[in-house]
Amino acid sequence: MSPRCKLHAAALCAALVAALVAGTASAQTPPPPPASATVVPQRTPGLTPELAEASRMIREGEYVPALAKIDAVLATDAKNPQARFLKGVVQTDRSETEAAIATFQALTEDYPELPEPYNNLAVIWAKQGQYEKARRALELALASRPDYAIAHENLGDIYARLASAEYDRAIALDKANKSAQAKLTLVRELFAVPPSSTPPKPSSPVTSSGVSSPPSATVPAAKTK
Repeated sequence: MSPRCKLHAAALCAALVAALVAGTASAQTPPPPPASATVVPQRTPGLTPELAEASRMIREGEYVPALAKIDAVLATDAKNPQARFLKGVVQTDRSETEAAIATFQALTEDYPELPEPYNNLAVIWAKQGQYEKARRALELALASRPDYAIAHENLGDIYARLASAEYDRAIALDKANKSAQAKLTLVRELFAVPPSSTPPKPSSPVTSSGVSSPPSATVPAAKTK
């Protein structure tokens, strides 16, 4: 995910495009055809040279040539999860929000075991102020991968935003509520902490399904009143 798009992008996109780690694929015997359309095909760990180059272009803001490389991969492998994920990152960075949502949602349907698409959906929804939808997406990401640190941090940020909204409501109903005012001040101090990011690595981790796991995004910093 990227250092430009953020709920926390483990690096491609400032929250989504931090960096789908570049790395050439190691040779391996092609896997047998999946038993059914719902079975995730085995993938080589890391990115293919074409997608590694596309990832580099995304990090440098070269979206047109990056998209050309991604589309070339999809032309011969329409279900490729890494190419589709990178396309969603490009769409997010170019503010093509509805297209990005459609791309990531389709990935969650085809590859429900991958947590990153859920995380990036949460990033987009958090930017739109749709914190409940963001929370549900992050919970699905963590159900898929309980050790997904970025999703845990993003979920904490979402809870902080939800708490802030509730304290605001409490104060609106009772302006003399000193406790709610003090808590709101403390929560807003959390918003000033810069989101963390995961720097690019030589290769991506591989999920239990054998599909290389793309990087994730981080929740964008909230604006205080």
